[in-house]
Amino acid sequence: MGRTGTDHNAIGQAGTEHNAIGHGTGQAGMFDLAVVGAGPAGMAAALTAADHGLKVVVVDEQQRAGGQIFRQPPEEFTGSVLRPTAGYGWATGLIRRFEADERLTTEFGWSAIGVLYDDALPGGLCLAVNHPQDGTRVIGARRLLIATGAYDLPVAFPGWTLPGVMTAGAVQTLVKAQKIAPVGDVVLAGAHPLLLLVADLLVREGVRVSEVAFAQNIPKPADLLHALGAVPGHVRMLAETGGILARLVRNGVRVSSRTVVTAARGEEHVARVELARVDRRWKVTGTPRAVDASHLVLGYGFSASTELARQIGCDLVYDSPKGGWVVSHDDRLRTSVPGVFVAGEPTGVAGADQSRAEGELAALAIAADLGRDVSATALAEAERGIRTATRFSTVVQRMFEPAREALGDLAGRDTTVCRCETVTRGTLDDFLEASPFVSDVNAVKLSCRTGMGPCQGRYCEGSVGTILASAREQPIGLGGRFSAHLPIKPVPVGDLRTLDSFLDAPPDAPPDGPGGDGSGAVDG
Repeated sequence: MGRTGTDHNAIGQAGTEHNAIGHGTGQAGMFDLAVVGAGPAGMAAALTAADHGLKVVVVDEQQRAGGQIFRQPPEEFTGSVLRPTAGYGWATGLIRRFEADERLTTEFGWSAIGVLYDDALPGGLCLAVNHPQDGTRVIGARRLLIATGAYDLPVAFPGWTLPGVMTAGAVQTLVKAQKIAPVGDVVLAGAHPLLLLVADLLVREGVRVSEVAFAQNIPKPADLLHALGAVPGHVRMLAETGGILARLVRNGVRVSSRTVVTAARGEEHVARVELARVDRRWKVTGTPRAVDASHLVLGYGFSASTELARQIGCDLVYDSPKGGWVVSHDDRLRTSVPGVFVAGEPTGVAGADQSRAEGELAALAIAADLGRDVSATALAEAERGIRTATRFSTVVQRMFEPAREALGDLAGRDTTVCRCETVTRGTLDDFLEASPFVSDVNAVKLSCRTGMGPCQGRYCEGSVGTILASAREQPIGLGGRFSAHLPIKPVPVGDLRTLDSFLDAPPDAPPDGPGGDGSGAVDG
């Protein structure tokens, strides 16, 4: 009855009502829209959809709304924390409206692990979700919006797996949401403007920041003014950037350009970092110099989180400035799979403003699809918001695009590329030399086990793709991307057995156990 394949015609098929699957299934219990992700795109979409009379459920693995960019501390946290929405005047209001809206069903602490198609359900789309304590359930919905955000771009180099090596996004989350900051001397290295924000955040928290190393030339004020001249609020952004740089210099922080990290050294923890000069394509040209540091913070950019879209069978396209593999969509955010929409970073890493606008437009398109009245004015306003945000995000993407080929060259033969399966660069090089006709990352995955561990390729896919591209002298996009299968995140085997019981239940007989009564309630 249930299928995990990519039968795109399954969505929208008429079927017999039944409550066997559990939460939100059966014609009466099915949701109009399931949203995966409660960041700017997901929150905006959920509220807009509810305003148009849709029955909406939002699933997010975090405990509170906001996504990674507006990560809120746990409700029981009593310490003083920084305001997570600083810099975004609209964000606090959006979160408050979302949290107060009783029309929405929210499932926090639950991870979306895949989509099934069920011919017996109206619409045929079932979202499988998992909770660490409560196991696996399935949510039925007529439409699905993927708003799964992005994650820090991993870069493999000697020592990158040492304790003390962190990503800029992780450090920002720790400081803003938990009031936890690194101890000792900190070096930041990368190519994304988030590095400056995190360095400033650490300095204001009293952390000793030794150096901020950018791989590219730091844009001059005149260059920024020219590039951002058409973007509303560009003067304010320039002023804020200048203020951060001035604070860093006043606090004795060295800000370097055309410098990359080549190694992290230490026994059981980072003790020093090696930095080297690079050319315009980030190829190392100088002799590495050592800097004492207890922590290394990396910020070379972000990768769009597209695993759920891949598992469903959505078409993707490789766009390096936008975050690598991103989900293809039309001008109403429809993917290639009928009934599945996308908004936010999976369409291309572009920031919170564009994510919010895309969430609103996707919800309007979904409401129209389901027969609700949607005004042309509302559509035009959402489209205008996307155009405005895109003017800024395009500039940022172009100016701070990572030189992926050069980053791939940082790994030596003994460098672990796939940390889950402990696969080294040397193992990959030897395999590619012995298999000259292999030109696809999935062939590398099947032969070398890269991407088969708990992270399912999130840490190593980019490195494997660049190593393959270098060996075959081909564009990275030609190597493809790792396939994704249900579950897209690790879950206990017993939880999958529970999922199987949902799928095997006859149409009119709910399965035994919690969540099988068709009540539409998920304990979480």
